[in-house]
Amino acid sequence: MELKDKLLASFMAFENKGNIDLDSNVHDLRLKAIDNFETLGFPTKKNEEWKYTSLKSILKHDYSVFPSLDNNVELKDIKKYFLHEIESYKIVFIDGVYSSFLSDTTHEEADVCILSAALKKPKYKMIIDHYFDKITSKSDSLSSLNTAFSKEGAFINIPKNTILEKPIQILFFSTGSEKELMFNPRNLVIVGENSHVQIYERHQNLNKNIILTNCVTEIFAHKRAIVNYYKVQNDKENASIIDHTYLQQKEGSIASINTFTFGGKLTRNNINVHHEGEHISTNLNGITIIEGKQHVDNHTIVNHKHENCESHELYKGIYDDASTGVFNGKVIVDKEAQKTNAFQQNDNILVGDKASINAKPQLEIFADDVKCSHGCTIGQIDKNAIFYMQSRGIPIKEAKALLLFAFGNEVINKVKIPALKSRIFKLIAEKLKVDMGFEI
Repeated sequence: MELKDKLLASFMAFENKGNIDLDSNVHDLRLKAIDNFETLGFPTKKNEEWKYTSLKSILKHDYSVFPSLDNNVELKDIKKYFLHEIESYKIVFIDGVYSSFLSDTTHEEADVCILSAALKKPKYKMIIDHYFDKITSKSDSLSSLNTAFSKEGAFINIPKNTILEKPIQILFFSTGSEKELMFNPRNLVIVGENSHVQIYERHQNLNKNIILTNCVTEIFAHKRAIVNYYKVQNDKENASIIDHTYLQQKEGSIASINTFTFGGKLTRNNINVHHEGEHISTNLNGITIIEGKQHVDNHTIVNHKHENCESHELYKGIYDDASTGVFNGKVIVDKEAQKTNAFQQNDNILVGDKASINAKPQLEIFADDVKCSHGCTIGQIDKNAIFYMQSRGIPIKEAKALLLFAFGNEVINKVKIPALKSRIFKLIAEKLKVDMGFEI
């Protein structure tokens, strides 16, 4: 049985097993979403948006969507994946199931909890019905698949005029209890007027079994809200993730989405931004460092619909061995979006002789009073710079690492959480196989 047919058959069992939202709009959305997925199917390379990324290698497996529920994980097994150096709220899932023992949630200054619990409480029903699945793309079959099977994930609701002092960590762990397992986690983040939140998200396989994660996150930033969202992707070689982030911003809001990709078999990051007001600022940043036959695809769309807004994108990639990178950044400026300032830059270094990058920066401008630019560079490590550093007594391995650190430093410095910045620094050092002995 093909995976699509198995998922369609599994949906009926999921409906009978779930039974958590039959009295909400979410249930009707699930039914529409599975019909949409059945119509569209999995994307192929015939689709322009998937021209450089094939899913064949990860769709050939016989995934289960119902993991075993008797998996116990101790803190000592996963502590290294936490930002344990700082105080924070934590939402932890083990094989798709919420772990209250490992989590630290709240309903005091804000709602930091799980989606399934919020669906069961009448006071949250109106909120979820108003926001859930409102900004996802109905032309994206994988987003529809997630909507159909979404049951669990983070529910974060920050009231207006609230500065959340502690960051929020959202961590998804898979134990490898099943040989081949598929997850569809769903996160809903609502940030009220004049509020500020910092969020760190990570998906981690604790075993070498095959994992496919199809994740959707919807973020709503209201007037003058500030959102800093960080994604760290450094999974095992048999784990793949297709990550969809949908962001809607209101007047005067500032949002930053920072993606750091260091591991995993296949990674696809879709970021779709909608501006709904003036004086909005969006920042999309990313670093990719991969090796072997790993594949990373970063797809971004920023929709400028109103005047006096800004968007800034900076993605950098370092590709070793036979790894493959894809960057497709699209900025759309409507005719009403005068005085838009949109900047997009993608820089890449090919370390391996068989490494490759497919870059496609795009601007679609329908207004005439704008400042928009995009650029792309692809190159190799400067041999003259390496020679110069060697002549000063720096070994070649450290010399290359220093140059690559300097290459990615601009993105690293955009991290606002010191503990996370230090963690990313160490991850990069591990990927480059050096001990730098200092921090940038």
